[in-house]
Parts: sequence; structure tokens; C-alpha cells
Amino acid sequence: MQAGGDATGGGDLTETLETAGTAAQSGGAEAVSSEPSKLDEAQGVLDRVLEGDFSQQTWIDLWTIIGWPVVQAIVLILLVMFLSGWAKRITTGTLRRANVEETLARFFGNAAKWLLVVMGGLAILSTFGVDTTAFAAVLAAVGFAIGMALSGTLANFASGIMLLVFRPFKVGDVVNAAGVLGKVDEIGMFTTTFDTFDKRRIIVPNGKIYGDTIENVTYHPVRRMEVPVGTEYPADVDQTREILERVVKNVEGGASDPEPQVFLADLGASSIDWKLRVWAHGDVFWDVRQRLVRDAKKALDEAGIGIPFPQRDVHLDSPITVRMSNE
Repeated sequence: MQAGGDATGGGDLTETLETAGTAAQSGGAEAVSSEPSKLDEAQGVLDRVLEGDFSQQTWIDLWTIIGWPVVQAIVLILLVMFLSGWAKRITTGTLRRANVEETLARFFGNAAKWLLVVMGGLAILSTFGVDTTAFAAVLAAVGFAIGMALSGTLANFASGIMLLVFRPFKVGDVVNAAGVLGKVDEIGMFTTTFDTFDKRRIIVPNGKIYGDTIENVTYHPVRRMEVPVGTEYPADVDQTREILERVVKNVEGGASDPEPQVFLADLGASSIDWKLRVWAHGDVFWDVRQRLVRDAKKALDEAGIGIPFPQRDVHLDSPITVRMSNE
């Protein structure tokens, strides 16, 4: 009987040990699969301190889990404060030097500052084990919405950068761009200001200018003018050419290089058509053109060569009766 009882007890002990081993294995698997987060670890360390556990391991865990992340957070806060202020000053100063309006310069300066503040805040939260994935997703959605709302403004900004970098024209040039002909008064980050010859101020978005054909009228120091002249058919062509060549060579203010030219253009409906081509410097271009027109008219008048005007002969298929009255 005793032997049987021992056998029975041994079997029970074996089953108990097997059950305990299985439980230990499952518990270890659960411990491995569900690793505590940093917040849970910090809570555990604080509970041990509150319970009066001031062992060496507790102090090590307190520094590793709580103390060091707090130091990191403080350093990051100081760094973010410095970098955000520096970014604001740099952005505002750069935009001011680019002649951007003061309100816009301050706006973009503050935007750069708060962008770094938000990024720094996410970095600080991550040091404490906070999952910032949701915050990043929200910020990405907000950034996408703002980008869509400001797509036109951002396009103008990018075009302004391209105009300042490649410089197809500068302040003071006479430009024909986006359907506007005038002198450039200011090239901003978003718009360009023109003054027309009749003193109108026109402001054009940079996107329209950079995305269209740009004609810089005053880019070259010397430009060519072309004045059309018509002479009557009875006039001698060679004599007319000689007179006009003398005019283009002697006009005051005209450039000798490239040489002026008299070009026989066409035989028109009412006149022989000539073109007088003279080069002149940009600052006296219009004065020279006026002198050229005046000198050509005077020279043709002195030579007795007429400048015809359009005439039309009317032929009637049947006679008409004209009645005149003395009343």
C-alpha cells in the first residue's frame, strides 16, 4: 500500500511540475510578445520609489527610464528655441532684402519658426516613447491642404525665384511681358510692378510673366528703328534712293555701326514703299526716330518728290443725273 501511495504521489508531483513548466513557458512567451512600453516602465519605477524601494537598481532604472529622457527633452527644448528664433530672423531678413512687403516677410518668418517648433515638439514626445505617427499624419494632411489652397501663390513665389536667379530683365528695363509694355519698377517675390509710358502702375503675378514670352526691349544698348516712307510713282527711283541714303547717314544721333540702310520694300497700291533703317542708342532712340522722319520729309520736299496719299478712281456703269437748284 505504501509503495502504491508513493507511486501515486510521484505521479501527482510529475503532473504538477509539468503544469508549472508549461505555465512558465506560456508566461515567458507572453512576456516576450507583450514588451512593456516606456510609459509603463516609468510608471513601474515610480511605484517602486513610492513603495520605499531605494535600491541601487531602482536608482539606475530611475535615471535610465526617466532622468535621461528628461535631460534629452530639456536639451531639445533649448535647441528648438534657438533654431526657431534663428530661422525666423534669417527668413524675415532674406525676404526684406528681396523687397518683399513687410507683412509677408513677418508672416513667412513666423511660419518658419512654428514649423521648427512643431517638429521639435514631435521629437521631444518621441523621447518619452509617445507614438508620433498619428501627429505626423495629421501634419501631412494639414500641409497638403495648405499647399492646395496656396498653389497659385506658391507658383508665383517659385516664378519670382526664377526671375531673380536667371534675371531675364532688371529694374529699369522696358519689357513686354504678359501683355504689358512698360518699365520695370520692382521685382518682388510674388509680383512684378510695371510703370507704363502714360504713367500707369500695373502689377502682374510672376507666374504669368515667367510662363509666357518675355521681350526685353532695352536689353541691347543699340537698337534699330524702321521708318516706312512712300514716294509717288513718277519719282525717279535712283534719285529717291540717293536722297534717302543721305538722310539716314546724316541724321543726328544715329549710329554709324551697324551702317544705316535704305531698303526698297514694295510697289504699293498708291506709292513706292521704302524703309529707312537706322541704329541708335536706347537713351536717344525716340529722339533719333523723330529727327529721321522730319529729315526725310524735308529732303523729299526740297527735291520735289511727293509723298502720295491713297486715291481711288470710281467708274460708273450708267450715267447719273445731277440736279442743281438756286434755292
